[in-house]
Amino acid sequence: MPTNYISPISMDALSNLCGELNKNNSIKPNDFARYHVKRGLRNEDGTGVMAGLTRICSVEGYYILDGERVAKEGVLSYRGYDINQIIDNCVKENRFGFEEITWLILFGNLPTQDQLFSLQEVLAECRELPEDFIEDMVMKHASKDIMNKMARCILGLYSYDENPDDISVANVLRQSLQLIAQVPTIMSAAYQVKRRAFDGKTMYLHPIRKDQSTAEYILNQIRPNKEFTDEEAKLLDIMLMLHADHGGGNNSTFSTRVLTSSGTDTYSAIAAGFGSLKGPRHGGANISVAHMMNEIIENVPDPTDENQIKDYLAKILRKEAGDGLGLIYGMGHAVYTVSDPRAIILKNSAQKLAVEAGYEKEFITLQNIEKVSPGLIAEMKGEDNGICANVDLYSGLVYKILGIPEDLYTPLFASARIVGWCAHRLEELTSSKKIIRPAYKSVSKKRKYVAIEKR
Repeated sequence: MPTNYISPISMDALSNLCGELNKNNSIKPNDFARYHVKRGLRNEDGTGVMAGLTRICSVEGYYILDGERVAKEGVLSYRGYDINQIIDNCVKENRFGFEEITWLILFGNLPTQDQLFSLQEVLAECRELPEDFIEDMVMKHASKDIMNKMARCILGLYSYDENPDDISVANVLRQSLQLIAQVPTIMSAAYQVKRRAFDGKTMYLHPIRKDQSTAEYILNQIRPNKEFTDEEAKLLDIMLMLHADHGGGNNSTFSTRVLTSSGTDTYSAIAAGFGSLKGPRHGGANISVAHMMNEIIENVPDPTDENQIKDYLAKILRKEAGDGLGLIYGMGHAVYTVSDPRAIILKNSAQKLAVEAGYEKEFITLQNIEKVSPGLIAEMKGEDNGICANVDLYSGLVYKILGIPEDLYTPLFASARIVGWCAHRLEELTSSKKIIRPAYKSVSKKRKYVAIEKR
């Protein structure tokens, strides 16, 4: 196990410093309303502040009628194509779709057979990392958190690029295609090294396969025996398709666009996406759902009973159970109100495999959470703004069905979302050409400087 760095700053010193910091860094909640600040870049009705335009992805969960927000069934579309139609067609033809969606999101149109084949070849060839990269960048400095290690590796690739700072479309597209292909390799290597360094388990670094789809390649790399069924790989492929993009306003994509607008290099911009997605309010939410579900199953005599689930969820909302924050994870979304199309697709896709894998109780538990939560939240909090299950409610169970450890829940999300990050970076470079710089109002009072001997 790596030796931990011991900070020279004592806890007593930190406590005193925090006291100083807290005195001068809190802002009164009323001041936000007084100065009409839209915290979280949200309007008063919960809608997002319009900060940009995109042709890449549309996320719809409501419409505005006579100035008021009206709930509607959720719609997710890539380049104008409904995600349901794309996935339904791939399932009907029994083929993998993540590479097709990668082409669509990056280039704007559905690929021809030749275009799709050429992209598959490029991604397969680009899976290799630079010579000695895994040994020098991954193995020598193991991390307990895979997302942290992935972000560091992305930044590290800058040093191996002969032309890292060129932000021409051609160069950024080259970098993007390489990163989309390399991220699953980085993820699996970081996970294997973490297993050895911190979990005391055997590390498996399998040879890179170039004849597999992205979903197959990921399962091949993370499983000790490299074995998986076609049905399992197709389910993971659906997960990757659903996570590939979610509009320009989600936190990680917006972070990528903000850095891109400064003119910085691709590696710095994409690393920002990783840093954002790592947060528990964003990509880390699926793990919170998994922990909540496990707690419910442990403490509720019959989690398949709606009333028993409702009683326990009420305890969670009262902060008498759960993590004490009063949140039902997997419920609610910034845009979707009536339904999250991703959650519906995952729920339908996972049901058969959940039963076959022995997770029927977990599946029914999640169904009950989805069913009783909206009414319970409205009843206890007096809010009826439209709350539905989001993608995180079922994604953790899908990963569990596939035997994927929690360490990889968010990294797998990132392995798909990097497609969207790269597409939005390219769109920002070609369309905006203006640094993103919102305003912050200072609420500090004017003061005169005091000489140090008089303080």
